[in-house]
Amino acid sequence: MTLSSIQRLEPGESLRTRVERTLSTAIISGELAPGTLLTVPTLAEQFAVSATPVREAMLDLEKRGFVEPVRNKGFRVTVVSDDLLNDIVEIRLLLEPPAMARLAGEFPMDRLAEFRAEADDIVTGARAGDLTAYLLADQRFHLELTSLLGNAVLVDTIAELRARTRLVGLVSLLETSMLDVSAREHHLLLDHLAAGDAEAASDLMRQHIRHAVGWWAGKAEETAGE
Repeated sequence: MTLSSIQRLEPGESLRTRVERTLSTAIISGELAPGTLLTVPTLAEQFAVSATPVREAMLDLEKRGFVEPVRNKGFRVTVVSDDLLNDIVEIRLLLEPPAMARLAGEFPMDRLAEFRAEADDIVTGARAGDLTAYLLADQRFHLELTSLLGNAVLVDTIAELRARTRLVGLVSLLETSMLDVSAREHHLLLDHLAAGDAEAASDLMRQHIRHAVGWWAGKAEETAGE
């Protein structure tokens, strides 16, 4: 089994973290589909590392509920629970839209160009079909925006919720325009923040999060503005 998102890693520090991040991205995006069996020796060969960081990374993924051990075989990617995904999205809707509404009233305009560049990275990842780049840039963009509010607990909480959000329909969007549409929403969010429009920023963030149970979950969305 070979995955486009798994690339050879050069020797260095934090191999465990780098392996875990790459595998979790493949699982989150659906490139590693639910039910896929993963073995430590095979993954170690693909990553060009020893078995130890791979085994440790798999244990981290097991704690997150992304994989489950299969006796004498390895680990299997877990099936996505709609109930759990809905619960995570519900909590995110309670936190992230209000955070963006508040930020609209105090957005630092001297950092707008910086965030525009990060939004460009998300769009570039989407148009290139590079889900790893897309997801990492998306995570960085949203967490850095939230950090502007100065609440480290809020940032950590949102980071944890995002880390647990499975988006198994993402890989199916590569042949459509929907991934590009959702990517461009990041620039629109910046437009609202720069204009100080709290209601528009909150509404867009709510729409954006709802993609997790819509497009990004491989399901239809009735209207983009709901």
